[in-house]
Amino acid sequence: MNESFIGGDIGGTKTLLRLVQMTGGQAQLRHEEQYNSLSYTSLSDILKDFLGSVWMRDGHCELGAACFAAAGPVSNQRVSLTNLTWSIDAAAIGAEFSIPHVKIINDFEGVAIGIESLHKSDLITLQAGRPEVRGARVALGAGTGMGVSWMTWQDGHYQILPTEAGHMDFAPLNELQNRLIEHLWKEFGHVSYERVLSGPGLTNIFNFLQSSIGLSSGLVKAEMDNDGASQVTDLALNRKHPIAVKALDLFVEIYGAYAGNLALAGLTRGGVYVAGGIAPKILNKLGEGSFMRSFRSKGRYSEMMSEIPVCVVMNQKVGLIGAVEESHRMMDSTSEI
Repeated sequence: MNESFIGGDIGGTKTLLRLVQMTGGQAQLRHEEQYNSLSYTSLSDILKDFLGSVWMRDGHCELGAACFAAAGPVSNQRVSLTNLTWSIDAAAIGAEFSIPHVKIINDFEGVAIGIESLHKSDLITLQAGRPEVRGARVALGAGTGMGVSWMTWQDGHYQILPTEAGHMDFAPLNELQNRLIEHLWKEFGHVSYERVLSGPGLTNIFNFLQSSIGLSSGLVKAEMDNDGASQVTDLALNRKHPIAVKALDLFVEIYGAYAGNLALAGLTRGGVYVAGGIAPKILNKLGEGSFMRSFRSKGRYSEMMSEIPVCVVMNQKVGLIGAVEESHRMMDSTSEI
């Protein structure tokens, strides 16, 4: 039986791959690598580099399974990534690399699976709440895009329900947010939550504030490069640039309200898990209070919202962990046949 398998977390910015080998019934890490997704034209090209480096170092190995958590809607085991010009076909990958069992899942399905394997130290509590055993959960996270998955308890484990909820209509809650959506309408037409709650979204907020209040304040306009979100975060947290501070405050306020919307929609008494690449970098901002105030501000249901646990996922490899776990399950299921 083939005893090596691959897990991958495929995002618009970076791709993480991990090769695991079963030895004496124990899963052992054989190789792990991170790649800049934008430097490649396909997942196939990255896999060639990844496996080539493994085989050059350790010799050729047969692969039994692979699971790739990709940032886009999966249909019939194919996916076109939302924020990257890639398409991935599980059957084609299996044929090209002689992998008998290949599966594609949504990236936040991978996150949701991976949450089950995290340690307590991987989680920072924003609201302890009153968790309900086996209650529904939701994982969401802003990064290159906005990912969301719900988790419901079925047959002794959490069943993962991947979504594209990041593309729901953004709902402004005050006059400033109304002006923001009017600004974004002109550029995008349809304004989803991902247009404001993502790396590019934070840049969108900053640019809006610069255009609306920056010139009248006398501040020199800050030019954003391809990594605008990191620039805005640095300007806000380290340089105390007033417009960047306001942009990050607005981002956090909207983030909290959106997380609350998802918790309310799924009645996620089992917990809300804020993952993605941005949350750990702005943890102190998330803990200042406006995130949770916006989360709980649901009118007649505000008291109930205070009972829902909320935490930040600090482990940036949670999606990879989930993909590896799913690949491992695939290996186990095939060995039982």
